[in-house]
Amino acid sequence: MLQGIMDFLWQRFFGRTDCDTDGSELPEDGKAEATGNHRQETGSPQEETTDSLSNEEAKVPSKRATVLIMVAAPLDFKQKIVKAGDKDLDGQLDFGEFVHYLRDHEKKLRLVFKSLDKKNDGRIDSQEIMQSLRDLGVNISEQQAEKILKRIRKGHVCAPIMYMDKNGTMTIDWNEWRDYHLLHPADNIPEIILYWKHSTIFDVGESLLVPDEFTAEEKQTGMWWRHLVAGGGAGAVSRTCTAPLDRLKVLMQVHSSKSNSMRIAGGFTNMVREGGVRSLWRGNGINVIKIVPETAIKFMAYEQIKRLIGSNQETLGIAERLVAGSLAGAISQSTIYPMEVLKTRLALRKTGQYQGIGDCAKRIFRNEGMSAFYKGYVPNMLGIIPYAGIDLAVYETLKNWWLQSYATDSADPGVFVLLACCTTSSTCGQLASYPLALVRTRMQAQATMAGGPQMTMCGLFRHILRTEGPLGLYRGLAPNFMKVIPAVSISYVVYEHLKMYLGVRSR
Repeated sequence: MLQGIMDFLWQRFFGRTDCDTDGSELPEDGKAEATGNHRQETGSPQEETTDSLSNEEAKVPSKRATVLIMVAAPLDFKQKIVKAGDKDLDGQLDFGEFVHYLRDHEKKLRLVFKSLDKKNDGRIDSQEIMQSLRDLGVNISEQQAEKILKRIRKGHVCAPIMYMDKNGTMTIDWNEWRDYHLLHPADNIPEIILYWKHSTIFDVGESLLVPDEFTAEEKQTGMWWRHLVAGGGAGAVSRTCTAPLDRLKVLMQVHSSKSNSMRIAGGFTNMVREGGVRSLWRGNGINVIKIVPETAIKFMAYEQIKRLIGSNQETLGIAERLVAGSLAGAISQSTIYPMEVLKTRLALRKTGQYQGIGDCAKRIFRNEGMSAFYKGYVPNMLGIIPYAGIDLAVYETLKNWWLQSYATDSADPGVFVLLACCTTSSTCGQLASYPLALVRTRMQAQATMAGGPQMTMCGLFRHILRTEGPLGLYRGLAPNFMKVIPAVSISYVVYEHLKMYLGVRSR
C-alpha cells in the first residue's frame, strides 16, 4: 500500500503542468533565478508562519511551489520519502513514521497554498496562478491558468475523472488543495469505510456476519445508529421477501434424505397444499423480530471488544476484526439463541399446531424444559468462525483488489461491484459453514420427529455420513443459494431509501 501511495505522491508533487511554455524545461540558472524571484514576491504569506517554523523551514515551501508546477520528478524521490520519514533509521517506513511524514508534509502544503493565495481570501483562482507563474518568469494565458486550475488526474477508463476543483467554482480552497495533493482519495480510510459497509447494508438472513466499522465522524454525529436502523429495516424487508426459500431450506435440511428426496418445486407444492400460500412465511415473524436485539448486542459487544484489544486505530485489521467480530457474534448468539430455536420450530410446524410465538415457547418449555432452547448451540457457535472468517476474508480481498486496480479517483465502487463482492463472499462463507448449520437445525428439530433418536452433534454427523454420505451435509443448499442474490439486492435498495429517509449523508 505504501508503494502505491509513494507512486501517487511522486506523480502529484513533481508532475509537469498542463500548460504550454516557450521551452519544455527551464534552464538550471533560470530555475534558480525564478525561485529567487518567487521568494521575494511571496514574502508576506511566509511571514505569517514564521512563529511556528524556523526560517530554514519557511524557505522550503517557496521552492516547493516552483517544483509543484514546473520541475520534473527526481529519480530517487521515493527513496527521499523513506529517508525523510524514517525516524529510527532502519531503512523502512512503518505506518507511524508515514503518518508523521504526512502531517509534516501537510504543514508544508499549507505554506505553499498561502504563498499562492496572494489575495489572502482562502482560495486560489486563475489570476493568482498566472501571477505566481509570472513571478517565475513564465507568462501564460488565463485559459492555460484555468486548465491548471482544473487539472485532471487521469485514471482507469471505468473510473470517474477527478478534478482538483471539485465543486466547479473555478477556485481551489484549502481542503480541495490538500485532498488532491496529500493523498489519493482511495487511501482515505473513512471514505473506504463509508462506501464499503458490508453487514449493515447486506442481509442474507444469516446471523454470523462481522459488524461494520464506523468512522469517528459517524460516531460523533450519531449517524451510526441511523445506519443500524436503516440496515435493520432493510434486513426485515429482505428476509420477508425471501422467507419462502428460507422455510424450504429448513424443511429440506430436516426431512430430506437419500430415500426421501425433496425437490424445490415439490417442496413449494407441499407447503401450499398443506397450509396455503401464507404457510410459505411460517417462522418469518420471529426471524424479523430477532434482528433488533441481535444487531444491537453484536454492535455494542464489538465496540467493547475493540477497546479491550487496545487498538486506537479507526479501523481494525482483518485478523483483529475476525477475532472481535467472532466474539461479538458469540455473545449476541448466546443471548438470542432461543429465538433461533423458535424460528426453526415455527418453520416446521403443521397447520394449527401453535397459536403463535408465545404459545410455541410455552409448549417447548413445558414439554422439553429450558435446555430445549439451546439445542444445536455448539454447532451454531462453531459455525461462526468459518462463516465470518471466510466471508470477511473474501470480501476484504475483493475490496482491496478493486481499490488497487480501479480506485484511481474515488473509493466508491458503485452498486454492481458492491453487490458482486457481497454475493461472492456470503456464498463462500455459507458453503464453508453449511454442514454445521444443517446439524444445528436438525438438533433443534429432533423433538418434532416422533420416534427419532436424540443425538449429539458428533453422533448426528456420523449418522448423516453413514446413511446419506457427504452430500447429506448439504441438504437444502440450493434454495439457500437461490435466496442470496435477491436478498442482497433487496436489502441494498431498501437500505439506500431508508438512509435518505433518515437523513444519512452519503458523503
